[in-house]
Amino acid sequence: MILTKAQYDEIAQCLVSVPPTRQSLRKLKQRFPSQSQATLLSIFSQEYQKHIKRTHAKHHTSEAIESYYQRYLNGVVKNGAAPVLLDLANEVDYAPSLMARLILERFLQEHEETPPSKSVINSMLRDPSQIPDGVLANQVYQCIVNDCCYGPLVDCIKHAIGHEHEVLLRDMLLEKNLSFLDEDQLRAKGYDKTPDFILQVPVVMLCPLAVEGHIIHWIESKASFGDECSHHAYLHDQFWSYWNRFGPGLVIYWYGFIQELDCNRERGILLKACFPTNIVTLCHSVA
Repeated sequence: MILTKAQYDEIAQCLVSVPPTRQSLRKLKQRFPSQSQATLLSIFSQEYQKHIKRTHAKHHTSEAIESYYQRYLNGVVKNGAAPVLLDLANEVDYAPSLMARLILERFLQEHEETPPSKSVINSMLRDPSQIPDGVLANQVYQCIVNDCCYGPLVDCIKHAIGHEHEVLLRDMLLEKNLSFLDEDQLRAKGYDKTPDFILQVPVVMLCPLAVEGHIIHWIESKASFGDECSHHAYLHDQFWSYWNRFGPGLVIYWYGFIQELDCNRERGILLKACFPTNIVTLCHSVA
């Protein structure tokens, strides 16, 4: 799904001050029925992450953490089964999983002899049954399963989706009888930063938006929507590095991208929202 900047901004504007819940996502789908669920979820998640980065500092002051902790303690004393921590996170507009981390760290600081390590915290968030307090374990669990933008459950889902699309792309390359090296093979050869696939036989992609074909040496798979923030970060951290090392390439944003970002075609980086069907290999066979 390719959106203009104006279309994207309209969707993003609807996300202002909206909690990161599945109910909010359903309302967004009702507001924009022509957009796919996956595209809206990706935009929803990315816009919320931008918001969290902008407001992160205010939630991490010692005063804020102590206030949240005391409110949590008072809440569970009244009703330990109620979603105290989840309601608190939504009230102060902070991601539930991140709120759970704050309270868990504060709890362990109070009850353990030594400060908890990051690995211990991460392990407890992945498996709340490890938390040495049944009420807090349940509260953390409620936050994790109700957060659709942050947390170990979301990280696991994102990793699985990313891998799924890489496998899908691999199958498409094989179907087209294209010779390639994947990321694991390239790293085995000593490359430290690589795209998902290097085409051993360069491909010319015949694009209806261009007068001439564009040569493609590599393909990167992104199971997300390409917005301005993420795309510019990828350009800086990955794509131009790939271009310098391997030549021109193709980035597939499976959930779409902002149309105006596809402005580097002549410089050697093309954007698509799906695997291109109109391609020709330089060994003159048509795929």
